[in-house]
Amino acid sequence: MKKYDVIVIGGGSGGLTVAAGAASFGAKTALIEGKALGGDCLNVGCVPSKALIAAAKTVHQARQAGAFGLSVTGDVDIKAVMQQVQDAITDIQGHDSKERFENMGVDVYDGYASFLERDVIAIEGTGSIRGEKIVISTGSSPVIPPVPGLKEAGPLTNETIFSLETLPRRLAVIGAGAIGSEMAQAFARLGSEVTLIDMADTPLFREDGEVRETMTKVLSEELTFIGSAMVKEVTVNEQNEKQLLLEQNGKQVTVKADEILVAAGRRPNTGRLNLSFAGIETESTGAVKVDGSLRTTADGVYAVGDVNGGLQFTHVAGVEGKHVVQQLITGLHTKVSYNAIPWVTFTDPEVFHLGQTEEELQEQGTEYRILKQPLNSTDRFVAERASVGFVKLLTDKKGRLLGAHAVGHGAGDFMQEAVGVMKRGDAAHTLSTVVHPYPTHVEALKGASDQYWRSRMAHGLIPYASEKWMQLKRKR
Repeated sequence: MKKYDVIVIGGGSGGLTVAAGAASFGAKTALIEGKALGGDCLNVGCVPSKALIAAAKTVHQARQAGAFGLSVTGDVDIKAVMQQVQDAITDIQGHDSKERFENMGVDVYDGYASFLERDVIAIEGTGSIRGEKIVISTGSSPVIPPVPGLKEAGPLTNETIFSLETLPRRLAVIGAGAIGSEMAQAFARLGSEVTLIDMADTPLFREDGEVRETMTKVLSEELTFIGSAMVKEVTVNEQNEKQLLLEQNGKQVTVKADEILVAAGRRPNTGRLNLSFAGIETESTGAVKVDGSLRTTADGVYAVGDVNGGLQFTHVAGVEGKHVVQQLITGLHTKVSYNAIPWVTFTDPEVFHLGQTEEELQEQGTEYRILKQPLNSTDRFVAERASVGFVKLLTDKKGRLLGAHAVGHGAGDFMQEAVGVMKRGDAAHTLSTVVHPYPTHVEALKGASDQYWRSRMAHGLIPYASEKWMQLKRKR
């Protein structure tokens, strides 16, 4: 039986980070993947969705050309759109290829893995290998809610929607989180009649209240949003038309669709692993139990990424992967820090989220202050006629950043300075001291920070002392 210093199960962001890191430090490393290297993010998640969103935005902008005397007609060729999606995947695939990792010295195995013992892994169609340290990074899969008739209706998920060959005339999207909202808007722009459905009263339920309110208005201009609704049953007639029976505020609502996209949560991929054979415990959700250092209940076994039930983001899996590599090499077990972890929802406009929301602070009874800048007060956004949105900073009484939220074109990029401020524990108003070229989008963030100084100059000791000083100068 072949022996390794490190065995990595799963070739997504976290697993690839561990495999590359361990190999670079000289560890004899094996990487096992049952599907395709790159994981969901590359193949059926982040990359294809952003390529689809970009194509949909191009179509949307072309249709706005009437304002400049141009006319655009015709229907979208969904096959051409999906080819652009596949081209994007192919262009990035080389970075995550089997050949690249083999060149690093990693043994890459194709097939699903399962535990035979704590340190022995069976690989489908290959045999067994033994590892001193094992890292589980098998990701997660979309959940199909147990709604009568839904599974039989053949719903789409993020794993299948990028293979569509026909644009749905009517698309029902169940779940208005990040994935559901992004895809709902994109398909609406491509020409589908979209209905977005959620149990919450607004889309993007994890966001700050003002963000949710703004995005409800934005999305409702392009599609139909039905909030506070439960899907009770799905039926399909002889013409393959899907009918969704909803219950909304005690009333029945019917939605008809040609396709249904389910974006209602994800489940950790642990079913194939035979975790009990290794003494690895799981949560009720199926997620692998880990401590603050990402160690499982089995000695020498770690879990990173979606499979451990934490924040389900590619960049978080990457952070966790790096942290595990440090522990594997040094033998020192330290807690991974989730301070200042941002995320972005790639709707148009984008939504940026960092730290706590105003509602969370209120629930905790935390004293806070708000520094806010509407985008219609930032010249670059006004010039581009893209001034829907705002920047909102939440600070404690000493000015330290507790949360940063934004709605705006390119918010995922122009808000990044706030991440550094929170990571360092700096005061939010330090952003006001940074000089940016004019006119740029990041001036909106600076403008929000400027509100601190404007408030200080308008109230308290500074204006009083300043007034007295000027009076004294005049007397001289």
